[in-house]
This record gives sequence, C-alpha cells and structure tokens, in this order.
Amino acid sequence: MDNRLFFPATQRNRLCIGDLLSKIINKNGSILEIGSGSGQHGVVFQKRFPKIIWQTSDPEIVHRQSITSWIEYENLSEKMPQPLVIDVEKIPWKIPLKILHSLQGIVSINMIHIAEWSCTLALFRESGKILNKGQFLFLYGPFKIGNKHTSQSNYLFDDSLKLQNELWGIRDIEKVSDEGKKNGFFQENIISMPANNFSIIYRKIY
Repeated sequence: MDNRLFFPATQRNRLCIGDLLSKIINKNGSILEIGSGSGQHGVVFQKRFPKIIWQTSDPEIVHRQSITSWIEYENLSEKMPQPLVIDVEKIPWKIPLKILHSLQGIVSINMIHIAEWSCTLALFRESGKILNKGQFLFLYGPFKIGNKHTSQSNYLFDDSLKLQNELWGIRDIEKVSDEGKKNGFFQENIISMPANNFSIIYRKIY
C-alpha cells in the first residue's frame, strides 16, 4: 500500500535545510531524526548524504507507515532502516546499537512547537545522554526572540497552535537554549531561514 503523506512545508524547506546540514554532517556515521513526520525529509537527506545512515523515528503509527512507504517509493530499503518508535518523553529511547555507536548527531525539524514543553525538556535530556562531546543537536522551526514573535504570520500561527492545544506554541530561543546548557550543550549558531524560521545548532560540550 502507498501510505505516503505529503506535507507542503517539508516540500518547501527540504533544500535549504539540506544545504545547512551539508556543512555540519560528516561523510560517515548515522543521524537520528526525532519526529520525522511524513518521512519526506528523511528520504531526501538519505539520498543527499548516501554514505551516512539516516534513522527516522516517530511516535505516530500513521507517520511511520508514511515513512516506510517513502523509503520503498524511493528504492532505499536496502540502505535506509525502518522508522523507530520513539516518543521523546518515554526514556531511554530504544535505538539499535549500530545506530547508537555510529551516531554523529540528532535532528528535529518542526517538532517542539507542536508538542508540549515537556517534550523539549525530554529532547535535550536524552540527547545529552546519547551524544558525545562535539556532536550536534539540530533544531529547525519558528522561534520567538526575546520572547517576541519575529513576524505577524508567526504570531497568527502561534494562536492557531494554541487553539489546537493550549500547551503547544512557538518557543522562545533563549528559553530553549537554557535547557540546552542544563544538558551539556552550547548554542553554536542560529541561522535565519525562509518563511520566518530558524535553524539552531547545539554542540555537546562534554
């Protein structure tokens, strides 16, 4: 069955995110993606970085079915593993040793604003345990700066998120980075991206 989902935002941002990731991903090893959604990012990045293993994950079965369909559609079954069942708050995350031992970084795209704040805390806590010194945690999405929205569209988007779930919402970069510090990360870079989004690169200090 073709269970592929199509997320318009993923179609729009995959090239610019890939360009940025190309500057920080090493040629070999594996990447763990948390909250992979439809799987569109995963297959695009697996094809763009063929020497690494791109390990997707998602807590929702509908998303995992979509990821599997995308892997099959792109003829990546021999290279790309099946998605993992990872709910960030259910720790420790169950990760195959092959992925864990070759891990060079963790990527999470458009997740923390459509999840409770406790999920951001869990993401940093578990990433801090898994990653070694110098390895990265990459976040992408809309953020506030100085607890203020960077655009009217983000303000309206934030309101729409809170209507769906009052615990969702666009997070403040400073507050997010404070959680990074608590878990052994420093904020290496913040990059402005199209459509009022940001990419944030965190590095493990120890």
